[in-house]
Amino acid sequence: MATRQLIRSVVLQSLYEWDFYDRREDLVKILDRNLKEFADGVDEPDFAWRLINGIVTHLNEIDNIIRKAASEWPLEQISLVDRNALRIGVYELVFEDKKEVPEKVAINEAIEIAKNFAGPNAGKFINGVLGSVYRSMEENKKGEVKK
Repeated sequence: MATRQLIRSVVLQSLYEWDFYDRREDLVKILDRNLKEFADGVDEPDFAWRLINGIVTHLNEIDNIIRKAASEWPLEQISLVDRNALRIGVYELVFEDKKEVPEKVAINEAIEIAKNFAGPNAGKFINGVLGSVYRSMEENKKGEVKK
């Protein structure tokens, strides 16, 4: 497994645990423990911290983007795995430097982690939602999603 793909998986697991406990647990401790357990010695641990910090910083905006793109699915009814795979995908798609993570890579990586942790049908759902976000970005000439 590629380094960044492994890191995204660890970030997904950490966000899942944090979300499962209604965000009452210390996300820093969760990610630190999971990096040591599942990605010890990984080349780019700073990538994991950048993802987590970015997602937490923009969490309300990310969740609003998901709500708009998946309007028929209340956020609270989206499975924890799918919800957090979407958060990673939206963060990378909307907020991450495009030179660092191109749009199509962000979408594909979110689909893959969802498939790995939730099954093949999750990939279709993630693809549909992130595809909608991407189209919205393309329609808005500035490359931003209305939040």
